[in-house]
Amino acid sequence: MNNFSYTKAGDIGQAIDLTNNNTGNKIVAGGTNILDLLKYFVTEAETVVDINRIEGLNGLTEHTEGGVRLGALMTNADTAYHPVIEQKYPLLSKAILAGASAQIRNMATNGGNLLQKTRCYYFYDPVTACNKRVPGSGCSAKEGYNRIHAILGHNENCIAVFPSDMCVALAALDAIVQISGPEGDREIQFADFHRLPGDTPEIDNNLKQGEIITGITLPAETFSEHYSYLKLRDRSSYSFALVSVATAFTLENDLIKEVRIALGGVSHKPWRVKEAEQFLTGKAPSEENFALAADIILQGASGFQHNEFKIGLAKKAIIRNAAMALHPESQRPGAKPSL
Repeated sequence: MNNFSYTKAGDIGQAIDLTNNNTGNKIVAGGTNILDLLKYFVTEAETVVDINRIEGLNGLTEHTEGGVRLGALMTNADTAYHPVIEQKYPLLSKAILAGASAQIRNMATNGGNLLQKTRCYYFYDPVTACNKRVPGSGCSAKEGYNRIHAILGHNENCIAVFPSDMCVALAALDAIVQISGPEGDREIQFADFHRLPGDTPEIDNNLKQGEIITGITLPAETFSEHYSYLKLRDRSSYSFALVSVATAFTLENDLIKEVRIALGGVSHKPWRVKEAEQFLTGKAPSEENFALAADIILQGASGFQHNEFKIGLAKKAIIRNAAMALHPESQRPGAKPSL
């Protein structure tokens, strides 16, 4: 770990000034990712800026017109177990509880979850080529062991995947990210927050220099009746997804009125294809229709030597999770989903 200074920001303005005026300064909240990056020499910092004492960035606020605001410093655990989230946004609760470990969820913050880095082996290994870590150096994963890597949205510059479970649910729920920065406050639709690798794989999101996430807004539509989060992984706890799916429906007259499907573990950002949702709208919630929607979602998917199996796995996961969303009670241990 390189040497760095440590300071505490007293308010948002001070935190913005400290990071806007010096690109070497890094924000820390829960520290569950940034400290690993520093420890393994993946990144460096001149000063670590602690924002935990800033008021107004914690807690949950319900809006009178519907929807809620989640503070950026609210922990993942407090969010998942909050009665409002459990009752009104159970998809988000289940997605958060599928991620990391209880100890990490107790420390990790909502804002930090959105900003975490990929868990690509080569990104964390400073002696290997990685365009995300050192732009222009190459991508070792393409010819290396790439079992956990992307099947959608990748290119020759980067095939890493975004690791968050929480963000898959936020993508499905059409969340909005609230931001403060040198130019004032603004909001970003969740679908526009994270980036595909393109020509700049080292840039993960559309935050500008000096900007800080202050909160996350969840719309009034909760999808609390028909929902499911399915995470397929190599072991049942503290493991990142090979494929994950967040699915939510509203039904009317036994037909799909509205549907959301988002995938994790398959791309550089949570993957959502609205054409597939439009296809399902107004149709019967059948295995055949879910399979056709899965084909739309996975159009153009391509794998590498060790991860081509994820394409078929993703299709099966989409179909299975849709059945689970129709019958949330099927998510209890030992239950089997049915269409």
